[in-house]
Amino acid sequence: MSESREILRLQGLGKVYNPGTPQESRVLQDIELTLRGGELCALIGPSGSGKSTLLNQIGLLDQPSSGELYLLGQATSRLDDAQRTRLRNQALGFVFQFHHLISAFSVLDNVLMPLMIRSGRPSAEQRQLAHELLGEVGLGAFADKPAGQLSGGQQQRVAIARALVTRPPLLLADEPTGNLDSRSAEGVFSLFERINQQFDCAILLVTHDPRLAARCARQVILVDGRIQP
Repeated sequence: MSESREILRLQGLGKVYNPGTPQESRVLQDIELTLRGGELCALIGPSGSGKSTLLNQIGLLDQPSSGELYLLGQATSRLDDAQRTRLRNQALGFVFQFHHLISAFSVLDNVLMPLMIRSGRPSAEQRQLAHELLGEVGLGAFADKPAGQLSGGQQQRVAIARALVTRPPLLLADEPTGNLDSRSAEGVFSLFERINQQFDCAILLVTHDPRLAARCARQVILVDGRIQP
């Protein structure tokens, strides 16, 4: 595991909605955070603490009001939409509470979807990688099955393979086990642990489950929009 490569750095990051109005809401304040290659980090905190807002900032889905976000060493505050999209596709993978698979598509085609969106028809090498990832998540035999026929835990595993097919340096996971039973949640989290070690992929995991957070090598606590020391 690489400890030296900086993947993400937040410097004084802040987010304010409706600034200068009676409805002004300061959601994030002076966020300082660095993630390096191979880190498995839990982002925890009470509801309303700003976790989803922070994840949207890191995912380049929203612009901060202040501060700077560096991704793979690149400052992002002055990037235009096309540049942000390009960097997002290069650097990030996303796993959400709901897997957002296309039920009628095959498992393999769901995994290949980010590559189809990026470059059209996948190459033979890309299809082979998708097959390998399905093997890694224990679903190699399900490649041709419609995704809608899989269980919830299996569909979440497909979503993880889909997030990894672009080989992102940083995987963002927003309550990825929140919609699963305890057995499926355990399987999915064990998969995150293995991916973290095997692919040297930094993972930022938002979870309300204190048991899963405790198993991460690092916990970042967010309260009222501030990271707690």
